[in-house]
Amino acid sequence: MPKQRIGQKIKLASVEELLGVPSVEGCMDIEVARIHPFKDHPFKVIDDDKMHELVESIMMNGVLVPVIVRQMEDGDYQMIAGHRRLFAVNQIGMDKIPAIVKEYTDDEAILAMVDSNLQREEILPSEKAFAYKMKYEATKRQGKRNDLTSSQLGKKLWADEQLAKEVGESRNQVHRFLRLAELIPPILDLVDRKIVAIVTAVEISYLDSAVQVMLYNYMKENGECKAYQIYALRDYMKDHESITKLELIKILNENAPRNETNKFQKITIPTTKLKEYFPTFYTKSQIENVLFQLLEDWKKENVDKEG
Repeated sequence: MPKQRIGQKIKLASVEELLGVPSVEGCMDIEVARIHPFKDHPFKVIDDDKMHELVESIMMNGVLVPVIVRQMEDGDYQMIAGHRRLFAVNQIGMDKIPAIVKEYTDDEAILAMVDSNLQREEILPSEKAFAYKMKYEATKRQGKRNDLTSSQLGKKLWADEQLAKEVGESRNQVHRFLRLAELIPPILDLVDRKIVAIVTAVEISYLDSAVQVMLYNYMKENGECKAYQIYALRDYMKDHESITKLELIKILNENAPRNETNKFQKITIPTTKLKEYFPTFYTKSQIENVLFQLLEDWKKENVDKEG
C-alpha cells in the first residue's frame, strides 16, 4: 500500500459514499425520519466525547454496522439496536441509514433491544435497573407460553434465575437492580452519580414514593443517608400508614452517624465567666461539684424525659 505523501490532502467521503449500504445480507437504506426510538428505551444517548468520536467516524467512514429495526403497523420502523448511531446520523444530517429489518414480537423486540445494549462498556445503575426489569418481565411472559419456551432448556428456569444467567450476574445482584427501578428519578440520579450507595438505594426502594420525596428533600439539605438510617425509617413505616416531614427528620437525625470524638472534646470555660457565678473563696472542687449537680438536674429534666 503506497505511503501517503506529507501535505497530501485527505479525501473525505462524500454524502453518497456515506449512504452506501454495507455488504451485509438483508441490509437496506431506510429513511431516518421513518425510524422511531424504542418505547421506554432505558439506555441514555448522551452527547459526550464518545458520541463526538462516533460522529467523526461516521463522517469519515460511513455507518459500518447497520442498525437493527422492526417494521410497525403504520409502515414506519422501531429502533431495536443502534440508537447512538441514529443520533450521530441525525447530527450529521444524513437522510438515510443502513438497517436490517427483523420480524420480532413485542417481547422478542424487548429482549433483543436489551441484549444489544448490555454490550456497552459503561452502563449506569439506572440503565441496568430498567433494562433488567424489561427483560425480566418479557422473560416471565414468555415462560407462560409453551410455544416461546425452548425445549432445550428442559425444566423451565424461573425468570430471575434465567435473567441472572444471561446477564452474567448473581441472582441477588439482579434483584438489587430490579429494586432500583422502584426509586423516584431524583434518588435514582443520586445512585448514578455515586452519591447514594446501591445497598442504601435498595432499602429506600421499599419506601412509598411520597416518603421517598421527603427523604430526597432531607438529603438535599443534610447529605447522603446511611443504610441503617433507612432501616430505622422502614421500621417506623411498618407500624404507621403515613409519616410527617418532622417525624421523618426526627427518625433520620436520631439515627445519623455521630462523631463521638468531636462531640466530647475538651470544653474550656474562661475564669472570667466562672467569676460571674461563684464567690472568690470557692475552691476548684466546690465549683466542679456545683457544675455537675446542675448538669445532673438538667439531664433529669431533659434527656431522661425524652428517653
